[in-house]
Amino acid sequence: MNEVFKSAKEALKYVEKVPKSKGATMMGVPFEKRAEVRFGFVGVGGRGTGQLREMLAVKGARITAVSDPVAAAMQKASEFVEQAGQPAPVTEADWRKLCERDDVDVVYICSPWDFHVPQAVQAMECGKHAAVEVPAATTLADCWRLVDTSEKTRRHCMILENCCYGYNELLALNMIQTGALGEVTHGEAAYIHDLRALLLSDKGEGLWRRVPHTQRNGNLYPTHGLGPVARYMDIHRGDRFTRLVSMSSRPAALKAWCDAHLPKDDPKCKETFTCGDMNSSLLLTDAGKTVLLQHDVVTPRPYSRLNLVQGTKGTFADYPPRVFLDGAETHAWRPIDDFKAQYEHPLWKEHGETAMKLGGHGGMDFIMNLRLVEAFQKGLPPDMDVYDAAAWSAPGPLSDISVALGSLALPFPDFTRGKWKP
Repeated sequence: MNEVFKSAKEALKYVEKVPKSKGATMMGVPFEKRAEVRFGFVGVGGRGTGQLREMLAVKGARITAVSDPVAAAMQKASEFVEQAGQPAPVTEADWRKLCERDDVDVVYICSPWDFHVPQAVQAMECGKHAAVEVPAATTLADCWRLVDTSEKTRRHCMILENCCYGYNELLALNMIQTGALGEVTHGEAAYIHDLRALLLSDKGEGLWRRVPHTQRNGNLYPTHGLGPVARYMDIHRGDRFTRLVSMSSRPAALKAWCDAHLPKDDPKCKETFTCGDMNSSLLLTDAGKTVLLQHDVVTPRPYSRLNLVQGTKGTFADYPPRVFLDGAETHAWRPIDDFKAQYEHPLWKEHGETAMKLGGHGGMDFIMNLRLVEAFQKGLPPDMDVYDAAAWSAPGPLSDISVALGSLALPFPDFTRGKWKP
């Protein structure tokens, strides 16, 4: 459930509260070095099965266990594992038993949103690292619960934000890190995706993903857009988010879709949708950078994550991908193809052909899973840790609170407890 407050004073007091740490920071803590990484998959429906098949293509990854309430889904996942030449995984109908197994190093969580935190916490308390689909949490209390559990157990909780590994996102990151865009000052991020048919379906994600649209009013899915921009801005690597303010348009599109496509006696037509069609939030960082963050999954418009970053020497913008650099003779964007030879990220240079062949979200799923396994094999910290999981998910509940209190500007919790500073 979302966090509800009667007054601005009550909300500010809650948001500003920083729980006492239950252990040392997990920032920069490396994985225990191992050549083979054993994964237990929790949730092998559409998304989980897709990620499982991507992971099977990564050298050094082994799937030892799967869990799902649907027996047929576990059977199908087992067949994929065996077809890849690995021994059949153990199937556990109860995900808690999977977390307790001795042959699992990482619990890979692809369940519906409300299960992410309980399953990740259980995994870490059982001595396993947790890899969690997005958003990692939907309340501020649960964001802190992930952080506290990770610090207490000394286990990592990684957010599975695949968009950080997209071709365009990594090219833009490479441009920033090599100084091509100068000093970064502003970014734009979004999840704009017409999901009306999915949300109102009687199967798959339609069974649960519509529910927040009847209970909340804010940004329900912030991480796909925000994750890459946070990396562009070195969030938790020298900067952090400090404030957020949010507002929502009125809700109209889901009801209109129901009226146009469903029988009048369909129970979904009687639901009250509370989440505004478009939510827009503004974030500020300690260094004075700004981010526009938007969410709209119910209106008829082309897909976009915005994915814009601008600096003192130029701007990268996506959808379509294009670049403008200072000193250009005309005020016209240049296509991304003009910059691929110089700025294509090393991960895509080396693994792009394999990633594209597998095809998961344009190759980004494979690159993400490859990097996770590589971090173990090289004894490195994860690219994205529990503090990223909390901060990238937090605009969800923060936007709910801000909207409910008349677009109240809110302090952004410092989940690192000051450890973000160099």
